[in-house]
Amino acid sequence: MPLQLEDYGLIGDTRTAALVGYDGSIDWLCVPRFDSAACFAALLGDESHGRWLLAPAGGHRATDRRYRGDSLVLETDFTTADGTVRVSDCMPIGSEHPDVFRRVECLSGRVAMRSEVVIRLDYGNVAPWIRDTGRRSTALAGPDRLTLDADVEHVRRAGDLVAEFELAEGDHADFRLTWTAPRDQPPKHVDVGRAIQRTAKWWHEWSAQCRYDGRYRDAVVRSLITLKAMTYEPSGGVVAAPTTSLPEQLGGVRNWDYRFCWIRDATFTLLALLDAGYESEAKAWREWLLRALAGRPEQMQLMYGVEGERRLTEYELDWLPGYANSRPVRAGNAASEQFQLDVYGELMDALHQARVHGIPPEESAWDVQQALMEFLEQHWSDPDDGIWEMRGQRRHFVHSKVMAWAAVDRAVRGIEEFGLPGPADDWRRLRAEIHDEVCEKGYDRDRNTFTQYYGSRALDASVLLMGSVGFLPGSDKRYRGTIDAVADELCHDGFVSRYGVTGKAEQVDGLPPGEASFLPCTLWLADSYILSGRKEQGRDVFERVLRLSNDLGLLSEEYDTGQQRLVGNFPQALTHLSLVTTAFDLESRHGPSQRRARKGRTR
Repeated sequence: MPLQLEDYGLIGDTRTAALVGYDGSIDWLCVPRFDSAACFAALLGDESHGRWLLAPAGGHRATDRRYRGDSLVLETDFTTADGTVRVSDCMPIGSEHPDVFRRVECLSGRVAMRSEVVIRLDYGNVAPWIRDTGRRSTALAGPDRLTLDADVEHVRRAGDLVAEFELAEGDHADFRLTWTAPRDQPPKHVDVGRAIQRTAKWWHEWSAQCRYDGRYRDAVVRSLITLKAMTYEPSGGVVAAPTTSLPEQLGGVRNWDYRFCWIRDATFTLLALLDAGYESEAKAWREWLLRALAGRPEQMQLMYGVEGERRLTEYELDWLPGYANSRPVRAGNAASEQFQLDVYGELMDALHQARVHGIPPEESAWDVQQALMEFLEQHWSDPDDGIWEMRGQRRHFVHSKVMAWAAVDRAVRGIEEFGLPGPADDWRRLRAEIHDEVCEKGYDRDRNTFTQYYGSRALDASVLLMGSVGFLPGSDKRYRGTIDAVADELCHDGFVSRYGVTGKAEQVDGLPPGEASFLPCTLWLADSYILSGRKEQGRDVFERVLRLSNDLGLLSEEYDTGQQRLVGNFPQALTHLSLVTTAFDLESRHGPSQRRARKGRTR
């Protein structure tokens, strides 16, 4: 049986990341980037697909673990009948090549240890050549070379690297695994202990910049660290998750690659960073957005690679059995080719918020926005694939139209608030036209709720966002009715599903039914309660989500209320972004509309 997602911790270097299990095994690592092929892929199979186990001999689980303060240095303690050891794991910031550092220290007694390094390149498919063994071992295949340096000697066993050794109280052993291209110079020796200390210091200094000082500070800081770890530092892009194909339903087919950057998350990301005091990261994200959008407006995608790549071809890794036998396992994401109207609103809002918050304007930003507006004027009334990347037929999704309204609203406010050039009167008329249509065609008067798409009776939690973007005030009876309808019909065991169906025949996403509750949507419900004046209800929902965090403060995309476990890609940026947003909302007298609809609502 695979470890549950709650059993994993995250380490990373702001270029890629690894998942470390409670058993001392690194079961997921892609090098040299988030979206590179994995060299450890046991997460989606078993140990034969690659892992690095460092733990007491005999298969012990951890007795305790923690991050070293507000850092991404993971400490795992193992207590056996013979003594206690601590394994410290991290990926150093700013190294020339991706590194994994591991140090094992004996805290008491004398403990037999085992290091088992199973390298399988290309997502567990390719067994490399092992050259040399001892205290430096090299694994080589195609474009990848991994070099293992250790204080203890490793030997080859069935093509893998294994070391068995003992540590007495006060002893330690250091390990370093480095990725390089085959023609690069071999990595130089480093002092692993000092490097771990430097890494912890770097994270402590970064975390100390956080401006949030409310009752949920620990959770907010941990979420921000997690988001920083999922930022590709060379470009400023933020991946949705460092993993692929962790299922939305155990044993199901909803298994997607999230190692890319979603425009959907643009404003959430920008405001979370700005609210918390990370202006340089917010500026880098804004610049990534502008670079990724180069091209004609009709070519805009809903997601891009970490450097802005557009071709994210989806294919199946059929040699991997999948997490908990959830197949297929996918790399790439075909949703990148979809048409999502809402991303135009997210982008326009993000660029507007950057101006509002004083990020120095990019000369080309308004030119980009004007080009997007020309496209929207012609295409806002087109059906699209929706925020949830539906693989069924295109429809007139209500959230998509609301975000088209938000795009036009931000363009009007660019003229009114910043003196930018543009046809203000035409855009005001367009804004009113979209607003009227949504309220006429997307609203069910009999049930007093906005629906998933025009003419549907189904609900969708994404319509909750119409309050935070300023489409309707929190006091509007239609918005309050929508909040109550989502809470009544989409909330199960206290957590919100993305959408529902009104009958067996209605399946809009083109996939077999069945997925867990969606944690960002649950946090959007909390925001909506706060915005509509029901702050304590919002707090209850927020704290319910917080209780799902694992012992390290990490959350995935979804929660299976039946199995009572986290599911979906892990950790999930949108969940942690939403957590930060709601924590700030609970501290604000004005709620979420103060940040996204700062000047109030205009029809």
